[in-house]
Amino acid sequence: MLWVRVGAIFMFAAVGLGAFGAHALRQRLSPEMLAIFETGVRYHVYHALGLFAVAWVADKNPESWAPAAGWAFTVGIVVFSGSLYLLSITGVRWLGAITPLGGVAFLAGWILLFLAAGR
Repeated sequence: MLWVRVGAIFMFAAVGLGAFGAHALRQRLSPEMLAIFETGVRYHVYHALGLFAVAWVADKNPESWAPAAGWAFTVGIVVFSGSLYLLSITGVRWLGAITPLGGVAFLAGWILLFLAAGR
């Protein structure tokens, strides 16, 4: 049930951040920076939902690669979405350089989940 809890926490955070972006940031950020923030939220939601798939596969086959997929999604959310949130709010452009590392973690998570489902 670890991955259900992690997924639920990340979904809670994504909904809160989405609301924050829609209400508090709309007047404060440029359209470009708001779009960057919204991209972070979108991928945050996708991969928080992916954690529920991880939970299901891990429950069916605890000896699979599912936990590794869960950790990859977790790292991806923190690095990919987190860097976009910080970039959009602070305007510090070098943060965009670490965003692809989170994207690689997302890709690794999906490959690991594929492998986990095949066992």
